[in-house]
Amino acid sequence: MGTRLGELVELFGGRLVGDPDVRVDGVAPLERAEAAELSFLGNSRLRARATQSRAAAMILAPADEEAVSAGYSGALIVTSNPSAYFARAAQLLQAHWVAVPGIHPGAVVHESARVDPGAQIGPLVTIEAGAVIKAGAIIEAACYIGPGAVVGAGTHFFPKVTFHARCVIGARGIIHSGAVIGGDGFGFALEDGRYIKMPQTGRVVLGDDVDIGSNTTIDRGAMDDTVIEDGVKLDNQIQIGHNCHIGAHTAMAGCVGVAGSTRVGRHCTFGGAAMVNGHIEIVDNVHITAGTLVAASITAPGRYTGYYPIAPNAEWERNAAILRRLSSYRDRIRALEKAVQAGSAEQK
Repeated sequence: MGTRLGELVELFGGRLVGDPDVRVDGVAPLERAEAAELSFLGNSRLRARATQSRAAAMILAPADEEAVSAGYSGALIVTSNPSAYFARAAQLLQAHWVAVPGIHPGAVVHESARVDPGAQIGPLVTIEAGAVIKAGAIIEAACYIGPGAVVGAGTHFFPKVTFHARCVIGARGIIHSGAVIGGDGFGFALEDGRYIKMPQTGRVVLGDDVDIGSNTTIDRGAMDDTVIEDGVKLDNQIQIGHNCHIGAHTAMAGCVGVAGSTRVGRHCTFGGAAMVNGHIEIVDNVHITAGTLVAASITAPGRYTGYYPIAPNAEWERNAAILRRLSSYRDRIRALEKAVQAGSAEQK
């Protein structure tokens, strides 16, 4: 039966232009949306495309309303942040990951583990002693939940997630396939040229509404915990070292690496393949561009970049050669400055 547009506006706000009784049963891009689907315009440059859309309803910003309504015949939901509004509506309309309560006969659950009757445990899942799985959690096939681990209400583990001993995740989290939470951090002492492993005895503690991408790894703390606060979003193939602390609502794109004992503030963003040194601190509202190496602490909010834009190889090699000689250029410039100053003094 779908959802009435009037219900969406009651839930999420916005101003409806059109029939509140129109129903939508899915979401789709502007070009592919059909007569029972909801779409959105997030970029004003696509206004012409929006006017041609067959969507039943469209979410857009006030600045786009007049231009789009001139050619578009469907209903409009006008809001200041169409992307966020669409995300919430899509969650409602696409809520197909709802726990089917029960434990698959092929799962192995220790007798001392506590699995809420409302949780879903898939085939080949292993849940070790003392683990806790709360109401509405979905643990898909072949996941491993270590001893004493806690999985919060409504949290969803996709197949083959490894969640090691005593790790904790809050409510409504998502961890995608292949992620390893709570593996040992990279901790060794050096003696007489040989490495001695330091036991990693801390945990990984994840807050509510955390999203962890496929094949991302978060190391347990050496002694204290590795902490990922509420609302953090980590893309695929990210490495978070031991004892890191990532502040709430920070987002990292694919292949970011954060070395151990680094503290990252809230509402930060990291572009793909950014590298962050260990034992440093980054304050709130810092935005790191893709491929940047953060080698030292950042004490002021803002946007930071640490790479040279792409160039033809021959040009890049010439610039690199100049960079290698910068220290000698500096010495020559200082010598010239001294000579000019000495000449000026003699003329006086």
